[in-house]
Amino acid sequence: MLGKTAGSLFWMFRYMERCENTARLTEAGFYIALTRSKSAEDEWQSIIKAAGMEGDYEARHESYDGSSVINYLLRDRDNPASVRSMIDLARSNARTARTALTREVWEAVNEAWLNICDALKNPIAPKVLPEILALIKRQTALVEGTLQGTMLRNDIFDFARLGMFIERADNTARILDVKYHVLLPSVSLVGGSLDNVQWETILRAVSANRSYRWVNKGAISPKGIANFLILDRSMPRSLAFCQWEIAHNLGHLSRAYAAHHPSQDLAADLLASLERHTIDSIMSLGLHEFITSFLDQNRALALQIETDYSFYG
Repeated sequence: MLGKTAGSLFWMFRYMERCENTARLTEAGFYIALTRSKSAEDEWQSIIKAAGMEGDYEARHESYDGSSVINYLLRDRDNPASVRSMIDLARSNARTARTALTREVWEAVNEAWLNICDALKNPIAPKVLPEILALIKRQTALVEGTLQGTMLRNDIFDFARLGMFIERADNTARILDVKYHVLLPSVSLVGGSLDNVQWETILRAVSANRSYRWVNKGAISPKGIANFLILDRSMPRSLAFCQWEIAHNLGHLSRAYAAHHPSQDLAADLLASLERHTIDSIMSLGLHEFITSFLDQNRALALQIETDYSFYG
């Protein structure tokens, strides 16, 4: 496969996943802000910080009010990481890789682009935000579903899945970091009702509330939730699950192309590192420090994949 086509598939599904992830991050901020009786500016600032957009946002906005943050994250065309910008980029990459996609995947991407752009054409009022976020998640899930249901399990599928899981791992780590490192305003509140509500909101942000309760028999604890979202391979948005899938798809590509690349070694090392850890060792290290290190390694892996398969060569 041409590197340009492989890169388009990789980035098409990174952008689709990022659309969904930004919607999830916005949802987390929205519901956590509702737990505050006073100003929620700190919560909205934490969402922008977790998304890595603090500098750009502050260059154009004076405060972290909910309306400004929501519209910046979802529909601001001057923000290259807004949902509106990213769905455009996803469709553009889909057009480049059109001959590698089934008709169903192409139509699902077009439908997502049309419906999401239509939903985001006007400023978003808080009362309609949940409906719009649900639409974004539903349309991106449709694209993923058509990929799973109609594509051959070949190198096309592998590059698409690599983009998806690189992005998904990044998002789960960022959502965890929002809660643990930024949101809780005081150590004295750890374990209190506010703390528990926020942890439940994090579970809902990654569609894990019911599955967590199923696995853990309903017991909510910060350590249990962190373990579920980091190390539990049965949870499809956990860091361990995402890294296992990445290693799996890189292995497929290695066999298909009869070539071993450095990205395989990086993926294997990152997966082995996760498997060596327990949640107690992660907490001892410091959850924020662990997540920061993971994000750096995940980013390095993505860059190595781009180099190994000559996306821009």
